[in-house]
Amino acid sequence: MEYRRCGSSGILLPEISLGLWHNFGDVDSFDESRRMILFAFENGICHFDLANNYGPPPGAAEINFGKIIKRDLSAHRDEMFIASKAGHRMWPSVYGDESSRKNLIASCDASLWRTGLEYFDVFYSHRYDGVTPVEETMQALIDIVRSGKALYAGISKYPPEEQKMAYKILREAKVPCLVSQYRASIFDTKSIDLNFSIADENGSGIVCFSPLAQGLLTDKYLEGIPAGSRAARESGFLQMSQVSPERVEAARHLNEIAGRRGESLAGMAINWLLADRCVTSVIVGASSVEQLKANIGSLNQKGFTSEELDCISRIASQPGVQF
Repeated sequence: MEYRRCGSSGILLPEISLGLWHNFGDVDSFDESRRMILFAFENGICHFDLANNYGPPPGAAEINFGKIIKRDLSAHRDEMFIASKAGHRMWPSVYGDESSRKNLIASCDASLWRTGLEYFDVFYSHRYDGVTPVEETMQALIDIVRSGKALYAGISKYPPEEQKMAYKILREAKVPCLVSQYRASIFDTKSIDLNFSIADENGSGIVCFSPLAQGLLTDKYLEGIPAGSRAARESGFLQMSQVSPERVEAARHLNEIAGRRGESLAGMAINWLLADRCVTSVIVGASSVEQLKANIGSLNQKGFTSEELDCISRIASQPGVQF
């Protein structure tokens, strides 16, 4: 595993980080979750990405992660970089959603309780909710850091103007934004075009999630929608309608390029993001140790020719391919 400097800070993050968005809830195998976390740590992944609502049910991923830390990794806490977030719907209540000061601070306290941790390495505002003033949300992050509940502040999925405001407020309070998190992939370049340069100019690292476009940038959907897949389950994330003929055809062409490079489509998609100098780390999800092992192994095949990048860009820019 290689590590990259996170923006202009002193923090290094692994090129691949493990996200607990899926496959770490109470509906999943705890033993497999434990194996994945231990395998990740043993292979240099020290950055683990959580949020208060990850499950299902919401909060379950933090509870299960906390059990694994207590059982297996408590002696290694200082070698781990653990993130959590708040801002999306956590419970059906007037205070269970959005990005108010009350929600963020209460959520941070609850997340610490669920994980059993004394502090998070970074705590994020999970989103700009379109309602709460950015000043209120950023002041909550500032106070969370100053209270010692988190070492650093981060933002996730902020639109460009609100992103700029957040950086300014945090910088002036001398709690600069360590890292910004955005969804990005070959099939989803909106944040690359709109947000990456702003983060870079403001000294914030960038962590990308959904690098495989919820599985579309793997070999899973090259021949249709398999039974048991996310799209087949209509789980609320990847929908059948998103597995469109245009995206399937694009994935097939990209798979051919990956084959000529000697790697999987998933591996190429991860390396494509890491080819951007602004990117600090790519968050991968995994449902098994084997899948995680394959993602880590993909890092052996870095570097793109200009012809490969041009070809990938042409395929990704075809009508109906981008999200």
